[in-house]
Amino acid sequence: MSGTNQTAVMEYVLLGLHGHRNLEVVLFVLCLGIYLVNVLGNSLLIGLNILAPRLHSPMYFFLSNLSLMDICGTSSFVPLMLVNFLKAQRTISFPGCALQMYLTLALGSTECLLLAVMAYDRYVAICQPLRYPELMSGQTCMQMAVLSWGTGFANSLLQSILAWRLPFCGHNVINHFFCEILAVLKLACGDISLNALTLMVATVVLTLAPLLLICLSYIFILVAILRVPSAAGRRKAFSTCSAHLTVVVIFYGTILFMYFKPKAKDPKLDKIIALFYGVVTPSLNPIIYSLRNAEVKAAAVAPLGGHLLSRKVSHCHCCSPSLSVSTG
Repeated sequence: MSGTNQTAVMEYVLLGLHGHRNLEVVLFVLCLGIYLVNVLGNSLLIGLNILAPRLHSPMYFFLSNLSLMDICGTSSFVPLMLVNFLKAQRTISFPGCALQMYLTLALGSTECLLLAVMAYDRYVAICQPLRYPELMSGQTCMQMAVLSWGTGFANSLLQSILAWRLPFCGHNVINHFFCEILAVLKLACGDISLNALTLMVATVVLTLAPLLLICLSYIFILVAILRVPSAAGRRKAFSTCSAHLTVVVIFYGTILFMYFKPKAKDPKLDKIIALFYGVVTPSLNPIIYSLRNAEVKAAAVAPLGGHLLSRKVSHCHCCSPSLSVSTG
């Protein structure tokens, strides 16, 4: 960012839903509840994947990465947004705005790549099961995860550098709940054609290309499942990827809805939809994987079953002396 920007703009005003106090109070309650569900649900899923031996597989390793990314992604903007809902003056410092924009863009790009990697994992598991240990070794999985995170953060760094080098001419009112890159670029008073070009290329490479790979993976998966002779075998094969497919449909479905729906007559409606896209979608992942995955449910129930069994054994030991006395 140039020296002019630093002296002219030291903080930004986040407009949000200015003038709709009652609606913001409602949004505060809803977003706080959803955020707590997101953090708690994804944290429990990560802990379960670490502690349960039956979940020590590539699929759940990538799921842990996805859960961590969802926690970090929402935590990068939701806490400050919740505070701003209750304040009359909603400001964010320039470093805070730059960091927020960087993290939200980086983690959004990373999620697209992680979903594609998880689709490839399901493809190998169903279509090439004999080569699964070879193709999805621990080292390979770690390299895929590092590549996904590294690519997402490198893209965000490039976009952020190009954005903050623009002249802003003292404009500091961001018409959004947080520092989203498109909302920030609207403040620039210089030529943003380079920014538009790099964003378009990044969207094609990091969003549409992973979607294409996911679609191809599931085409091969579907063909392989239809070749399974028994209905029970087909159900079992499909159940291993149904949770991931549900997450993909919700994630990309909301993206397509956001960018291809007709513009609302009230711009505030668009902001509310964008807000729920950013807050609600990450909280659904642990719920979906808990409800649609038998292994996760079994791993979650196992500690409870062990606790009940230990209590039952303990109760039997406590009761045994009295029984011996009565029989004597």
